[in-house]
Amino acid sequence: MRYLFATNNPGKVKEIRSIFEEAGLEFISLADLGLSFTPQETGTTFEANAIQKITKTAEFLRGKGIAQDIAILSDDSGLCIDPLSGLPGVDSANFMGVDTPYHVRNNHIIEMLSTVPKTRRVARYVCIIACLFPDGSIKTTEGSVEGIIINESRGKGGFGYDPIFFNPEFGKTMAELPEETKNAISHRGEALRKMIALLKGGTP
Repeated sequence: MRYLFATNNPGKVKEIRSIFEEAGLEFISLADLGLSFTPQETGTTFEANAIQKITKTAEFLRGKGIAQDIAILSDDSGLCIDPLSGLPGVDSANFMGVDTPYHVRNNHIIEMLSTVPKTRRVARYVCIIACLFPDGSIKTTEGSVEGIIINESRGKGGFGYDPIFFNPEFGKTMAELPEETKNAISHRGEALRKMIALLKGGTP
């Protein structure tokens, strides 16, 4: 069976592809099929959005006559910052507008937390992975990683909010960590490993 991850984000595709290929599973993306599709995300939870993405993508692919031996996966993930009451949360991808560069968003978050002591800038990345199988069944897994929002952007790796998300265990932001290390500890990496265990018939 082939596994398609429903995203147009090249950074996410690169990260996910490496994990799937390491597990010996055949991974394809929308770009591999010469396609692009962005379903609406109207859910109020990460799980609702992830399921909405796979079901809408399945409808899109059926309309294109794509083979039915493909399991479709998607994730919804975001940054939840405790002193900001969980913001940006499920709106992480659209925070300040979908076309706003992440360095602008990151600087704005730093400003919002300017009066908050470092010890109280607790945050976490949360990720829900959903998989729609050809028989119509759906499975979900969850991953998270705890950190602290720092007052400057650091690092060139990763994407999104990674430059301001500091991981105390490694003493670096997610954007400063080597790709292999980030994949090993990230919220998406954890949720993906749980999902891959399900796909290979194991226990997540």
